Amino acid sequence: MKSLKYKIASLAILATVSLGCKKQFDSAVQNKNLPISGLSPALLLPNIETSMLAPAFGQDERQNQYTACNYFYYGDNRYWTGSASLSYTPLTNVVAMEGEANALAATLSKPYLALAKFFRAFYFVNMSLKVGDLPMTQALQGLKNTTPVYDTQKQIFINSLALLESANKDLGEMIAVNKITQGTYVVDSKYDFFYKGDLLKWQKAINTYRLRILISLSKKVSDADLNVKGQFASILGDAVKYPIMTSMDDNLQYIYDGVFTFYPNSSRNFGNDATRYNTGATYINLLASLKDLRVMKVAEPARGLKFDDTDFRSFVGGISGQDQSTMAALVQAGKVSLIGRHRYYETLVGENTFIVSYPEMCFNIAEAINQGWVGGNAETWYKNGIFADFGFYGVNDGANTVLFQKSGGLLGDDVSYNVNFSYNDYYNQPAVKYAGNNVDGWKQILTQKYIAFARNSGMEAYYQWRRTGVPTFSVGAGNTDNGAIPLRFQYPTNERSANAANYKAAVQSQYGGSDDIFQLMWLLK
Repeated sequence: MKSLKYKIASLAILATVSLGCKKQFDSAVQNKNLPISGLSPALLLPNIETSMLAPAFGQDERQNQYTACNYFYYGDNRYWTGSASLSYTPLTNVVAMEGEANALAATLSKPYLALAKFFRAFYFVNMSLKVGDLPMTQALQGLKNTTPVYDTQKQIFINSLALLESANKDLGEMIAVNKITQGTYVVDSKYDFFYKGDLLKWQKAINTYRLRILISLSKKVSDADLNVKGQFASILGDAVKYPIMTSMDDNLQYIYDGVFTFYPNSSRNFGNDATRYNTGATYINLLASLKDLRVMKVAEPARGLKFDDTDFRSFVGGISGQDQSTMAALVQAGKVSLIGRHRYYETLVGENTFIVSYPEMCFNIAEAINQGWVGGNAETWYKNGIFADFGFYGVNDGANTVLFQKSGGLLGDDVSYNVNFSYNDYYNQPAVKYAGNNVDGWKQILTQKYIAFARNSGMEAYYQWRRTGVPTFSVGAGNTDNGAIPLRFQYPTNERSANAANYKAAVQSQYGGSDDIFQLMWLLK
């Protein structure tokens, strides 16, 4: 892939900056009330960009039901009962970046101001997806306004979509000028970890992300203020004005280098984690039922089931809603598949973590066509998404090599198998072959998108389940306290005390005065 490797961690970058700049940078990051000046806006990119990452192997992943924890001392599979962690700190860095950019000439400032619009939209949408209404218009003013009024969730989405439209326009104009002048507008490649200053790739990512937001508004297609169908059609209808991702090379993704940054599963934590976390049934059992070779890339065979290692019946995940002690006993008996050791533990780099990806985009477009928002061939986009994700896992049409841990083996002690896999045979299964622009076809698109979200894209798999019910999530004593999966987070406790009047008004208008995690936000009604 051509995407920029994440070469150095944020602290390492700060160490290369002069002492004076470092002090100013630290102030910008740590104290939102201190005025700062004299920084290059590029210096603020590392924290802004890395804060976008939702790493694999965390609680989000277990709540997406891709993996599960079977060892109580290390964690559990329960959904949250309390408040959200919000992203106002990286947004403060965005404000600081805008401030520094505005002190520069237009040729130097415009690229950073365009990216800032995207970052604002990204963080505000992500926060709103967790809780609902939030301060946006009056937010980020520091001591000038410590009790900002809440914007409605609808207004947050309207504002964010407008920011993305504006960012796309700005980038398009700069790219056109650069073709003539060869570099009038640039982003410092040393500090842009994702795209190394490639403005076209940023423009593609922004428009692709906008498609994600529009799909998330599927229950609001009749709202004239949002114009969801019209916006989606405009993007797909003008590839020059609205370029979108065309391959996996365009992914907005975090790549671990194994020197300064390490995949969350790696040889460094194999001894502690390899048997205490296992695959989740919602994901693994789905792959196995479809005879999908990706299952052999991401999981170990459950040898206690007494099937051959390459028999799809050997791959069984732990049921997320199951009692944890029961799951632990099944793991110890070899009846639940552990996480694929070769892919995730034998190196320090694991796999890229997507923030916004080409396969997701393909499925979003397929869903929009299926739902009648736009014209086009949904099956083509559906197949593009499936086969692009096959490539990410190294699944070939024909001969494949798969590696598993030997029974009782240590790290690095692999057993290798040659497995033949036919794309046509896979696709022509009734459960996979696109059923058409109907409910069954829609569910197939969502199912494959869930597979492609695995260990990537933060909570997008959960948000899809919350919006559509696809796939069916496991619910039980092992992952809930009252037999239901939460539908939102509560607001942070400091918001309840520091901005009490506006907080209470927002909770009253949305949820009848109860900051209840099982209530539906506007987006889902």
